[in-house]
Order: sequence, then C-alpha cells, then structure tokens
Amino acid sequence: MPLSTVASLGLDDEPRLVLKPSAQDLAAGRFFQVQNPATLETLAGVRLDDAGALDRTIERSRAAFLAWREVPAPVRGQIIREIGESFRAHKVALGRLVSIETGKVLSEGEGEVQEAIDIAEFAAGLSRTIGGPTIPSERAKVRIFEQWHPLGPIGVITAFNFPAAVWAWNAMIAAVCGDTVLWKPSLAAPITACAMNRLATAVATRHGHPALFSLVIGTDDQIGERLIADRRLPLISATGSCRMGRRVASVVGARLGRTLLELGGNNAAIVEPSADLDLALKSVVFAAVGTAGQRCTTTRRLFVHESIADDFVQRLVAAYRTITIGNPVDSGVLVGPLINRRAVESFDAAISQARAQGATLLTGGKRCVPLGTLAGVGGAQGPLPGHFVEPAILRCPGSDLPIAREETFAPILYVFTYRDLEDAIARNNSVDQGLSSAIFTDSVRASERFLSASGSDCGLAYVNLGTSGAEIGGAFGGEKDTGGGRESGSDSWKAYMRRQTCSVSHAATLALAQGIRFG
Repeated sequence: MPLSTVASLGLDDEPRLVLKPSAQDLAAGRFFQVQNPATLETLAGVRLDDAGALDRTIERSRAAFLAWREVPAPVRGQIIREIGESFRAHKVALGRLVSIETGKVLSEGEGEVQEAIDIAEFAAGLSRTIGGPTIPSERAKVRIFEQWHPLGPIGVITAFNFPAAVWAWNAMIAAVCGDTVLWKPSLAAPITACAMNRLATAVATRHGHPALFSLVIGTDDQIGERLIADRRLPLISATGSCRMGRRVASVVGARLGRTLLELGGNNAAIVEPSADLDLALKSVVFAAVGTAGQRCTTTRRLFVHESIADDFVQRLVAAYRTITIGNPVDSGVLVGPLINRRAVESFDAAISQARAQGATLLTGGKRCVPLGTLAGVGGAQGPLPGHFVEPAILRCPGSDLPIAREETFAPILYVFTYRDLEDAIARNNSVDQGLSSAIFTDSVRASERFLSASGSDCGLAYVNLGTSGAEIGGAFGGEKDTGGGRESGSDSWKAYMRRQTCSVSHAATLALAQGIRFG
C-alpha cells in the first residue's frame, strides 16, 4: 500500500495493521491478508479479533452508551458534524484507499467518502429535529405525546462494496440518536474500516467519548455469529447477501432483537419508446458497469420496447466496447476489477448458464488482462494480474431466463424486449428481490403508472435516472428478499431509537379512558 496514503490517514501506527505480515503469522491465522484486487499486491495483514476481544469491545460499547445517551442531542450533532469535517479533510486519501482496496475507480472512491460527509451533515441537522407528535386526549386535563429515546449499542455489519458509506449511514445517524456503534466490516475491505473508525474515534475522544465507535475484525464463526447472538446489542444492521440476511434475521429474531437488513438486488430498467435514448443509454451503462457491477443497485435486467430494441441494443454494445478497463487509480479507467477470484468464477458460471439457457452473448463475458499501473501510483506499467473481466451484454429469448432471476455480483446485463408496459412492470416485479428499479420515458402516464401502488414493487423507483446512485436524503432499502430495512435519510433514524408514548394528567381526580368509571 502506498506509504503516503498510510501516513496521511495515521495508519502507520495502527495496531491492527501489519504492512508486511510474516508467513508464520498468516499460517497461524493471527492475521488476514488483504490484497489489491487489481495488482494482487499484499496491502497489509489485518489482526483478527477473537471471542474474548469481541466480548470486551461490546462491554466497552455498552458502558459508553450509558454516558453518551445523556449528552443533549444537539451537542451530539456538533460532534458528528466535526467527524464529517474530518472525513472531508481526508477525502482524497480515503477515496484512494477505497479504490486500492476494493477496485473502485477514483471518482467512485471519493464519491463514497462524500456520502459519509453528507450523512454526517444530515445527522447534525437531524439532532435538532428528533421528536414525536402531541396527541389529543379524550380525557380532560390529560396530555399525550410521543418521545424517542436512544436504543443502545448498535451492531453494524457491512459488505466490501461500500466499505465507508454504508457504515457512515448507520453510524452517524445512530450516534446522533444517542447510540454507540460497534462495526464488523467485510474482511475484503478492513483497511478502509480502520481508517474511517480511526478518524471518527479521534474526534469523539477529544470530546470525552473514546468508545463511541468500536471496530471488530474477524471471521463469521469467531465474530459474526457471536455478535448477532449477543443480547447486549438490541439492533443489528446488516448489509450483504440474502443468504446472510436470513441467518442474521433468524438469530436476532430468536432473541427478540431488532434487525435492519439491506440485502441483495436484481434490479431492472425499462426503456419506453418515448424515452430520450441518449439519456437512457448513458444511465444504463453507468448503472450496469459502475463498480464493476458490484453494487446492490446495479442494473442487471433491461427491458426495451420491441419497437426500439434493435437500435438501442446496437448502441449499447457500441458503448460497452469503448469502456476502459484497468487499475482503478489510473486516469481514464471506468471499470476496475472484481473483488476476488470467487467473484470471477461466479461471473464465468453465470455467462455459461445464460448461454446454455438460450441467451446470446453480444459483447464481453470474458476474463481479461488490461495494461496499467502495477503497484501503487507512479509504479511500473504492464499487464495487470488482478481479477478483471469484460462487462457482458446478453440478449435473452422470450420473456424469462432462469439465471437472470439470480443476483450475480458482476457486470452482466440481461436484455429482454417487451410489447406493453404492463408486461414490463410485471417482469420487473417477478424476481425475489425488490431493491431498485427505473423507467425511461417522456410519458407522464407511463411514469405515473410505474410509480403507482400496482407499479414497481421496489423500495427505490427512478424515472429517467439509472438504478444506482441514491442520495442520502431519501431512505435507502428494498422489499421482499432485499430485507425491508431503510437506512440513511428521511425518517430512517427511527430504527435506532425506542418510541415511548407518554400520558400526563394535571387533573385533581382520576381520569380513565373509554368512559370507564371506577369508585
């Protein structure tokens, strides 16, 4: 890992990281080796926590909560605002770290850090508005109102593809609500987690709250299973696969805890005959290949009206063939690598199954070895040994393709044609997941039909915008197998608090509801 990035983020003395772990430490399981997915260079060895470390961390987080919940919410908001400014001051270095560790291109890496900055600002403003309604009482001289209290230490489990933003969505909102936050990041992106947690903790410590944010890094069996089962954590917010979400829901539900789940997506876009096709083309390409198809909001299915399908698909294929694949830190690169070898194998398997099921591969669909910077910024140029594939477009026969019903976390776009909008909406809704959806149209009638109660069944619905690229002001999440959770903006803060309905009487006699008389 570039030493300039390490030093600028204060990671050169981070006790969890060893930049050059020994073979003995790796073999003994004391460290997890993190690789750059573009160059396959070892970035660092990350020290793994065990069950004892997890227990101590949860206990520190619980104790810290008892003090933090007493801090006035607007004061909490000022601390969170300061954390956001710390992220802003380190935005370039953090964005580069995200790119190096996950394979995102630099603009996406910095964009993710900007999300963390934005949600901190949102949370700071929220700190002065948290509250509930006053409710009319049927009893004389009685006032009913709702108030919201902090919930407790919150467990946050994040995936590799957004190693900074998704934690920030949860952590900044939970903290301003009065909760402490314990974070288990993906083992595919723990260095970014170390950097984000370190910056946030430095600010919180200056204000006397050193355990406001905690970090545990470990395997699912040692850390993950124990974390979700621990009754000291009243809420587990988990981002990942549907399979992972089912496990989290069952374990947390068995102890009657709360879950906030943001799971898989199998997102579709519909292109109507009235659409601005230039706009639709650019939107679909970014949504389908951004982050190398490794977003939960990636466009995976495309429904194009039969009257424009041939022309639009031809333009789409031409656009794909101009995409620059390479090291994400190099200028001009639009698509970086997949995260690891398993992701490449899943890509290969999905392409094979799609072709066996009758789809025609129009472009891409192969592994590739692009040229680029081999090791860090300013390194030698040459063939990159990382996990690179060419984004694929498959033209699909008929109205269905079994493999298209599955979410493959890779840049594969299945293209179908449709005859009428009702059919397209039904097929948009036909998969198990319900995260993001889009329609491109200049027809008010078509857009309103898509957004109606019997239209898209997804948690996110866009008109003339792609399926990825949500802003922090709106609640983020989806329905069905996507888990039903909501993070980030709107009233998502309610997930991190407990509601209390209060009734206060200033009458001199007993006041009973429902006309009951006693005595």
